[in-house]
Amino acid sequence: MMGFIIRGGNLPCPLEEGKCQIFNTDQGAQFTTPRFTQPLLDKGIKISMDGRGRALDNIFVERLWRTVKYEYVYLNELRTVQEAKVGLGEFF
Repeated sequence: MMGFIIRGGNLPCPLEEGKCQIFNTDQGAQFTTPRFTQPLLDKGIKISMDGRGRALDNIFVERLWRTVKYEYVYLNELRTVQEAKVGLGEFF
């Protein structure tokens, strides 16, 4: 089973706990703002960003999230984080 982290805020739990050495993401505006990058840098985490036009590099992950959204998230009324965790655990 895959592990997922679902919670509000800017950083997933492992980043807050300092377990991550490198954080990889694309160059979307939400990932390049100081509000997002500074907490990573403050923890000594290196930031790796995919190059422009490299969307096909993570096509499998993008497809997975599309499937999760359309086949689970949009079809279920999730009221709490706990419901989402349990439901997604069952989905996978």
